[in-house]
Amino acid sequence: MTKRFKKLSWLITGLLLLSMALIGCSNDSDKKTKSTSGEAVTKKGGDLKVAIDAQPPTLDPQISTTTATKEIARHIFETLLVLNPDYEVQPMLAESYKVSEDGLTYTFKLRQGIKFHNGKEMTAEDVVASMNRWLTKSTRAANAIGKGQFEEVDKYTVQLKIEKPTIGVLDVIASTNQFAAIMPKEIIDNAPKDGITDIVGTGPFKFVEWKPDQYIKVAKYDDYKPVDAPSNGLAGKKEALVDNIIFEVVSDSSTRLGGITTGQYQIAYQIPSDNYEQISSSPDTKPILNLYGGLTFVFNKKQGPFTDEKLRQAVNTGINNEDVLIGAYGNKKFYRLDNGLMYKDQKKWYTDAGKQYYNQNDKVKAKQLVSESGYKGEEVRILTTRDYEYNYNSAVVMKEELEKIGIKVKLDVVDWATLTSKRNDPAAWDAFITGFSPVSLPTQTLPLDPNYPGWPADEKLQQFTEQIRTAASDKDAYAKWEEMQEYAWKEYVPYVKIGDYYTFHVYRNEEIKGNTYFEGMILWNTSLTK
Repeated sequence: MTKRFKKLSWLITGLLLLSMALIGCSNDSDKKTKSTSGEAVTKKGGDLKVAIDAQPPTLDPQISTTTATKEIARHIFETLLVLNPDYEVQPMLAESYKVSEDGLTYTFKLRQGIKFHNGKEMTAEDVVASMNRWLTKSTRAANAIGKGQFEEVDKYTVQLKIEKPTIGVLDVIASTNQFAAIMPKEIIDNAPKDGITDIVGTGPFKFVEWKPDQYIKVAKYDDYKPVDAPSNGLAGKKEALVDNIIFEVVSDSSTRLGGITTGQYQIAYQIPSDNYEQISSSPDTKPILNLYGGLTFVFNKKQGPFTDEKLRQAVNTGINNEDVLIGAYGNKKFYRLDNGLMYKDQKKWYTDAGKQYYNQNDKVKAKQLVSESGYKGEEVRILTTRDYEYNYNSAVVMKEELEKIGIKVKLDVVDWATLTSKRNDPAAWDAFITGFSPVSLPTQTLPLDPNYPGWPADEKLQQFTEQIRTAASDKDAYAKWEEMQEYAWKEYVPYVKIGDYYTFHVYRNEEIKGNTYFEGMILWNTSLTK
């Protein structure tokens, strides 16, 4: 064989091997494959179906404090700053930020080339319009920032100027609750008072369709530009690995359970706790338990019988918190007894101050407080909903507990959207039950905000808030927070924290991968394997 013929033979052989490899890759590119270890390999695209338990009242995260809004909107909208799982502030739409030495000016350099879902590039004018609207809508922003204002410096630079140094400004900008979503200026300028209807953000998914009481659909945004950093909670790289996410509104828990069991959905929210053993023992499903917040009984302090401090103290003194938690969740895996108004997981701010006034279950003392109050035997109205089973179940037990100490109760059962609207009218209710997610700072605690339904417009409480905001150091701020929490439990009782609770979501064990959780489900970087 000549040297020339040998070279030609090797060339032909190499080309044949390469062709076979390419054919094999092209045939398998859109199929589920198995790695050599037998584990499922990511499949690009497809529809991720998620059964949610309640329809959001709006998809405008700047005006809504509801979890239902946040859980969906976080996939569509983004913020200047975000939090990682350690509650540390990280940049997102901001490339960088700095604070002036006097603590009065915050400068944000914006990432360039970020496109909204309508194709427009995000610039300073959009950020200024969005952030200044947020300052007027978010009670947390008002508490943390006061009369601050955002201004445009140049096309990719904005500044926030505040009147006096304040602790936690960056934390509240990064907050996940009623978050500071960046939207196009023209949408902000034309936004109705009850929330935007033109849903345009910069996130990895874009809004497609909302069929009320059926589903909300979002789709992969092909022009999304991720941060060049490892994914970590809400921080770092985001990538849409599915074509669509379909959030199906399924208010009936048995239907959600049936759907996740049969594979109709890949994820199901808020499965009843008595199904935990069934889910955890099945090879097809996997439970997700995460701290969700504090189950809370909020008093109307503007109008009605609970304007009386002694009557509020009576409720806190008389109830058996664990009975309420068992009624709400059924299984001890799903709650913990703790009086901290900030959570144990938040080591910087957690305190058990006032713990002697928590879970007293003293019916005799409670009846005495009722008799000392101005209560005249009128019926108190507790707003609740069956959209969240824990909400209704806990309301039923609270009714029983209050009646044991001589307070007459009527349950006003409505859907969740109606509840969030109705609670804004002080004449329409006397108490309601809800859950509050963790926040970065004590001053962001919603039920301590004088503008939040319940209206704790107590002078001493607000003095504490101001002292925390303007403290010279974190140590000084923490000391004031301890005093404030003690006062809230011992005297003013703006609300009763029943206990901490955990979500029970479920996903299909071998059908999706990459889904994570931080103050809500994170579905970017999530892929299908079937």
